[in-house]
Amino acid sequence: MVAVNYQAPTSVEDAVRILAGAEGPASVLSGGTDLIIQMQNMVGESRLVVDAKNIPGMTSAELTDEGLSLGPSMCCAELHEQEDIKAVYPGLVEAAYLIGSTQVQGRASVGGNLCNSSPAADTIPALIANAAQCVIAGPNGERTVAVEDFVTGVGRNCMEKGEMLVRLNVPRPAAHTGDAYLRFIPRTEMDIAVAGAGVSVTLDGDGTCTAARVGIGAVAPTALLVPAAADALIGTKLDAAALDAAAAASTAASSPITDRRGTVEFRKHVVGVLTKRAASIAADRARER
Repeated sequence: MVAVNYQAPTSVEDAVRILAGAEGPASVLSGGTDLIIQMQNMVGESRLVVDAKNIPGMTSAELTDEGLSLGPSMCCAELHEQEDIKAVYPGLVEAAYLIGSTQVQGRASVGGNLCNSSPAADTIPALIANAAQCVIAGPNGERTVAVEDFVTGVGRNCMEKGEMLVRLNVPRPAAHTGDAYLRFIPRTEMDIAVAGAGVSVTLDGDGTCTAARVGIGAVAPTALLVPAAADALIGTKLDAAALDAAAAASTAASSPITDRRGTVEFRKHVVGVLTKRAASIAADRARER
């Protein structure tokens, strides 16, 4: 088994200092649902684990006129109970609530899901659709990275030694904006996405789409922002032709692999279908606001 050096700092400054001084592998414990599984495969290694949950703000969320400031360690079950947040970002909250079983929901967090950096992470396309920003603290202070630029590869992200994710900032959507996230899984629940799509759209008084963002997941080494899919929606009334064009753009942007869970051709087709359906749901929600 892996030898664990467990630390539970009570400030960001202490956490950064501990991480920066680590002599070997170091991980931040947010929810731990992925980290614990990963550590089961380590033999004869020593790993520093820095528990972030005792740091003020890491497990809380604040919704203001500017938007949502989300602590990366807030568990998904608690986020799902925040009715005010759910009313503004229904797609994002739904994506978070898809992670694992009821038991897992009590530990798993949006920040942990992001930092684990799986191509199939459910929350990342939804965060992309909502233009989230990642606030990272490190030895040189804080820096902000767009969520679509945070993940750099399978299981890899842009954070350097001594850095940790301390906040997710999600701007408050404009009036008449709706978001949605959909995924396809082989089973009815508790599975990882074969493909996923998050969409946000803004409509004017005539029902014309004036802004849109589309994020897709599980169909490339990282979740992707798809500007071409958004462009296909903007300036339209989100009719069938526009939705088909957005679907085709997501299919074209994807570069999946074939494995036991799906072929390249299947995944490329499904991500287009999900984009079309998520855009339609987001549009319905925008019309209700």
